[in-house]
Parts: sequence; structure tokens; C-alpha cells
Amino acid sequence: MTIKTIIFLLGTGCFLLASRVSAQDTSATITAVIDTSRLASAPPSSKKRVVNLDPVQFGVASYYAPKFQGRKTASGERYDSTKLTAAHNGLPFGTWIRVTNRRNGRSVIVKINDRLHHANKRVVDLSGTAPES
Repeated sequence: MTIKTIIFLLGTGCFLLASRVSAQDTSATITAVIDTSRLASAPPSSKKRVVNLDPVQFGVASYYAPKFQGRKTASGERYDSTKLTAAHNGLPFGTWIRVTNRRNGRSVIVKINDRLHHANKRVVDLSGTAPES
């Protein structure tokens, strides 16, 4: 997927949380879809990994609390709330995924660079910018 395609996709319908929910708040009720079906068919590039997975995963999404800004993620990168990144327990670092709000159909594409807490019941935690994109 090219940068132009990603920018187009982000510009055509973006996304998620109607209310702000801390990543530490397990009462989050936003339902999300992780859809890798389109990304898996994209031509591989040197900067993006393409992973063939089950096409859709359903679950609850949330976003990082501001206190995580600047801390190291599990991939070693520093968390930057202005970047389109996410935490997921099963996907390889560097995987690009589309997260869709099932309530309104809006979506965003983010890069996996962190892991969720082992007791976390959510499917994905998004960077601070992703829900607003």
C-alpha cells in the first residue's frame, strides 16, 4: 500500500471513539473490527509486513491514556500520540491494520508497535491520534 493510498483511506472516513476512554479503563464499550483482508492482498514493500490472518477480528477498542506519551513500547519505539499506531497481542510489530467502528462504519489504518496488557480484554488499543483521524 502506498502512502497516497493510506492518506486517501484515512481522508475518506475516519473514526472511532465518541467519548474518551483511558486504555486502563476496562469498562470501554466501543466495538471495533480489525480487518487485515485488504492489507494482506497489498503488494509487500520494504517498510510494511504483510501477514495472512483470519480476515476479521471483533472486539472492544480503546486508546492510550496521555500518561504513556514518550514511554517505550514493546517494539522499542517511543509512544507518540500523534502517530497512527496501536497495541495488539497477536500481530507482528510493523503490521498495518484497519480498525473500523462498527457503530458508524468509520475506520483508520494503524501500525502495530506495542502489546496489550495480558489481562486486557480489548482487541486493540489505539494511539491518541487514531480515533480522531
